[in-house]
Amino acid sequence: MSYSARYQELAAELTDRQAKEISPSGICVNYLPFQSSTPQEEDEVKVSRFLNERVHENQQFDYPVFYNRKKPVQDEAIILLHGLNERSWNKYYTWAEALCERTGKAVILFPIAYHVNRSPAAWLDPRELSPLLQQRKLRNGYDRLLSVANVTLSERLSEQPIRFFTSGLQTYKDLVKLYTEISDGRIPFFKENCRIDVFAYSIGAFLAQILFLSEETLFSASRLFMFCGGSIFSAMYGGSRSIMDSTSYHKLYDYYLKDFSLEEAGRITGTKLARIFHSMIAPFHLTDYRLQLFQAMSDRIGGVSLQRDSVIPYSGVQEAMGNELAGKLVQLLDFPYGYCHENPFPIVKENTEEVDRAFSKIFNLASGFLAC
Repeated sequence: MSYSARYQELAAELTDRQAKEISPSGICVNYLPFQSSTPQEEDEVKVSRFLNERVHENQQFDYPVFYNRKKPVQDEAIILLHGLNERSWNKYYTWAEALCERTGKAVILFPIAYHVNRSPAAWLDPRELSPLLQQRKLRNGYDRLLSVANVTLSERLSEQPIRFFTSGLQTYKDLVKLYTEISDGRIPFFKENCRIDVFAYSIGAFLAQILFLSEETLFSASRLFMFCGGSIFSAMYGGSRSIMDSTSYHKLYDYYLKDFSLEEAGRITGTKLARIFHSMIAPFHLTDYRLQLFQAMSDRIGGVSLQRDSVIPYSGVQEAMGNELAGKLVQLLDFPYGYCHENPFPIVKENTEEVDRAFSKIFNLASGFLAC
């Protein structure tokens, strides 16, 4: 079956979010509950009717787990981290299935704060979003990148750019909690001391890098595979009709390059994590410190960048970990069809072979690395 056909099958089959076995692979999907221990932001936005309330979905939610039906209790797992401004898991179901089939490990699809099922349904409803879209057009003028898909994130980050940091921090703490609960045997679905690796895409890789560099003891036995990710922040370009509009991108960029200091980050989160976050903002921030940290974990990190990725380019990966180390750890590939960062495997009706081969190549590489 082609990638495109399987994508559509899984998107339809998993709409009801009920535990089930998916055919013909024999992979099962379960949904486990999670309670974030990070307090809700007290200043949650007041920019529109549907953003006016506290985001309860962000605090208590479930996460899908793909696993082999022959292993009802899991002794190995892969956490899959998604990209920025994702509102659905559909894109990632085929990815999770492929990783599960090829490695034999359970795959946990864990949502970043205020994303996917950690955000209200209204944030995805064109009818609900229409007034906000019109307000933003009137306020900011013509912005060809503004769309109904990105207006919520654009407005939230424009209002308070620090949300990029605080939502990342909440997810960071949630992942530490998840890892600890699994390792301690507090989630019956997983065996005590279950080994946990990470597959991270796009901004999820940025989060995973900071997590691995900061929590080197906790993740000392874990491996990280990055796909279309791994860049220093300043080299990323988030302006996209699928991610955020150009007004929001420029405000976010200016805030973290000019206004958000190491000292301010330290007041929020403590010195070590603040230093690592600061070092990942620009190549000239704490360069030696950052490169030493990457060198220390170089035997546990791998990945793939794409030649025509303009959102998170390979040059940014080189700036993050140095040219030599990036050359050893991250492969630079290209595909013979029209793709982009947001859609590396487009859904096509005809001539699916090239997309199928690309998908198989990426997930064979990732699975080979994470199965070690």
